[in-house]
Amino acid sequence: MDAPSAPPANPNVTAVRCAISAPRPERTLPEEVFRLKVDPASEGKRLDVFLSERLPGLTRSRIKRLISEGRVSISEEGKIKPSRPVRAGEEILVRVPPPEEVPLEPEPVPLEILYEDEDLAVIVKPPGVVVHPAVGHLRGTLVHGLLGRLSGLSGVGGSLRPGIVHRLDKDTSGLMVVAKNDRAHLRLAAMFKGREVEKWYLALVHGVPEPRSGRITVPIGRHPVHRKKMLAGAPRGREAETFYRVREVFRKWALLEVRPVTGRTHQIRVHLSHLGHPIVGDVLYGGKRPGGPPAARQMLHAWRLSFVHPVTGKRMVFEAPLPEDFENILEELRRCAK
Repeated sequence: MDAPSAPPANPNVTAVRCAISAPRPERTLPEEVFRLKVDPASEGKRLDVFLSERLPGLTRSRIKRLISEGRVSISEEGKIKPSRPVRAGEEILVRVPPPEEVPLEPEPVPLEILYEDEDLAVIVKPPGVVVHPAVGHLRGTLVHGLLGRLSGLSGVGGSLRPGIVHRLDKDTSGLMVVAKNDRAHLRLAAMFKGREVEKWYLALVHGVPEPRSGRITVPIGRHPVHRKKMLAGAPRGREAETFYRVREVFRKWALLEVRPVTGRTHQIRVHLSHLGHPIVGDVLYGGKRPGGPPAARQMLHAWRLSFVHPVTGKRMVFEAPLPEDFENILEELRRCAK
């Protein structure tokens, strides 16, 4: 099958900086209460493991916090630990407080606006910035930065995700398109779902893939043990397709151009790790190795973005240069390769 064509060069655009007031917060929800009875098959399991199995909407770390806050109780027992073994017949009471109301107010977040019109904006997300508020990241997100820089944001995604049509991982840098009204948001969302948006990334990986270009088509699903990880070839995994080609070689490492055809969680990171070439600095998927380049995060950058404007129908193509930390590592590798 022919390789996808690369987009044309980056258009000349001007940054626009505006201000916006925060959307109204959603109504506060009541506390949720769960009463769970331990079945014989669960005898001896750790308390936090048992609860994570019975309450799949809560992560292990969230459950541990609930236990430490005294929101998990067993009969008249006092303070309990996450490691406490559960016993058949016990009734466990779990009280989950409502999500903390997050006042979305503009904050100074370093981001670059490449393009803005009345319907959308194209921005460059720096590494280390979470896209929208969530547990553990209630301030300093990309959304907080957008509130102070754009003249409007769509409300389709909810009060905590205004304008957010798609996401990048916290430590992935690069291009994103943001919707400024609901009409643009709905159309852009349909375009992403229909695979009409073309995204290209640059990834520095361990080793040099052979062949030098190809497609990875292994399904991706949630890891059965490690909840924060995805797994290539997971049972009941969803279809996933990634195209790659080698752009530059540095002895034991290579810079790749990568295009995810589908949009699964952590797709590029999972597929390249499955190929045996994890992304440099990617702790979660095996890319943090002794003797490797000194990367403080995964070396993955959303480099090019191409789509048809959801309102005007004009083809839009953007390109974002590598951030300083990524470029510095490449320059060091080039010097060592001489």
